[in-house]
Amino acid sequence: MATLYGNLQGLKSTHTKQIEQLYEERLANDRFITPEFADQLAALSQLIHQPLCCYVNRRGQVVRVGVGTPMQTRLPDSELPRRSGDRFSGIRCLVAQFHPPDASAFIAMLRQRLDAMVVLTLADTKSNKALIQHSYLAHLAPDFDQPWQVETFPLQSLFEQDADELIHDWESDIQDAGFDLLQTVQSDHDRALLVGLQTEKMSDRRFQDSLDELSRLVESAKGEIVGVVQQKRSHPHPQTVIGHGKVEEVTLEAQRLSANLIVLNQDISATQARNLEEQIGVRVVDRTQVILDIFAQRARSQAGKLQVELAQLEYTLPRLRGRGQEMSRLGAGIGTRGPGETKLETERRVIQRRIGQLQQEVNQLQAHRARLRQQRDRQQLPTIALVGYTNAGKSTLLNALTQADVYVADQLFATLDPTTRRLTITDPNTHDRRDVLLTDTVGFIHDLPPALMDAFRATLEEVTEADALLHVLDLSHPAWEQHLESVNTVLSELPAIPPNAILVFNKIDRVDRSTLDQVQQSYPDAVFISATDRLGLDRLADRLMQLLETLTVSTPIHT
Repeated sequence: MATLYGNLQGLKSTHTKQIEQLYEERLANDRFITPEFADQLAALSQLIHQPLCCYVNRRGQVVRVGVGTPMQTRLPDSELPRRSGDRFSGIRCLVAQFHPPDASAFIAMLRQRLDAMVVLTLADTKSNKALIQHSYLAHLAPDFDQPWQVETFPLQSLFEQDADELIHDWESDIQDAGFDLLQTVQSDHDRALLVGLQTEKMSDRRFQDSLDELSRLVESAKGEIVGVVQQKRSHPHPQTVIGHGKVEEVTLEAQRLSANLIVLNQDISATQARNLEEQIGVRVVDRTQVILDIFAQRARSQAGKLQVELAQLEYTLPRLRGRGQEMSRLGAGIGTRGPGETKLETERRVIQRRIGQLQQEVNQLQAHRARLRQQRDRQQLPTIALVGYTNAGKSTLLNALTQADVYVADQLFATLDPTTRRLTITDPNTHDRRDVLLTDTVGFIHDLPPALMDAFRATLEEVTEADALLHVLDLSHPAWEQHLESVNTVLSELPAIPPNAILVFNKIDRVDRSTLDQVQQSYPDAVFISATDRLGLDRLADRLMQLLETLTVSTPIHT
């Protein structure tokens, strides 16, 4: 049965049948295209007023017909012949469309290692008769900067070209140069090209900080950053976030750098991601997806995995929209038979059911942690929650104070699960000792995704139920002031937070003396430490003892 690919929405059944008849055509194997097939392809493209692509093997058989651009209709890797990286796939692409070929078409040719690509550009007229204005012949070449060549051919001359001889010569050039076509399109890990959009509401400093943070996030997710593309716009483009010209630049840069992942510095919709992927031909994700991926890698406990799955599903659900007719199918079980149900609706229903189950489990987790807090309350021990921006050094400080064995690493979101340890503090004057519980919490980040806020509400309750906060800041970070503001913003969105807090500037061993003096003057009530070098911990212990005196919770005193 003939199968059409690409964008089939809106096609009339009569048009679909006419296009499907292309599979029955047989071309001369020593010609790129014949006059009859060129006329037929152009007429059908004119009829539906959309690009039309045919993929033909070296025996002249049509193996794939797609409605859309070469990037939208390309063959998946699983359907391409398995050959070495210096050989073509044995398939050529014949295209009829209303505009000249762009870089995305040639990148699609490269990714499929096509023998050649013939593009017929049509006059965009209201007439039903197709008029071929120009014809192009493109082929691959051994050049990493631009591994393709494009020539404009008179149509009659194109009909007369010896395809077998030219394809053999081009493939020989690839082999003689030792050029590996697979190296330009495949990789065993994520090679990420960062795309940063600076809107009019974003200062230069804030924009640069967002790119630096995105770089750290991608590295924390075990990705390799191969390049950065930037653009200034008053507001994001509604279809592609960045402008059309910048999309072409990203497409070429992704090809030049062999990137297999595009990462944007802000959240994007499912439609925007799909539009970008169709034009660039590379998987596109946003900042939130990177954060969710990090959380999925770092979740160790059952509770952590539960909350990560909930966050991922809540993020995925609204992005199931508009994935096309290819998702449509009939159900095959109770409640799905009858007039039929699209796969999209089925997936949405399954995800909604799973979200409901996970939310119930999160509620149970909240109840379990509430019981643990009640047990601690019966011990009459005050609790202090360590909060702060991710990678500020909270876990390192917990280890330094309590000899805990919490995992620490110089990366974003190294730990997700809250950890509580007992700390005994000795008053230097009276030598009395007081016990307090320190709870390490998940790190915050600028514009914390709402899905994470909801999923991690059980964890964040450790903050709201604490008696006081220890707000840890990385003084060595150039954007520490923005980090302070971001954490305060997240805290303000919580139902309630403790009224008592100590501001702790960490990593003072990494800043110069003048910077330290300036910040100490601006924040005279803060404590300045280096958790790694154990600098200032005595001063912090004194402040904690003073804080305990102000708390209303009665704690046992040991002499």
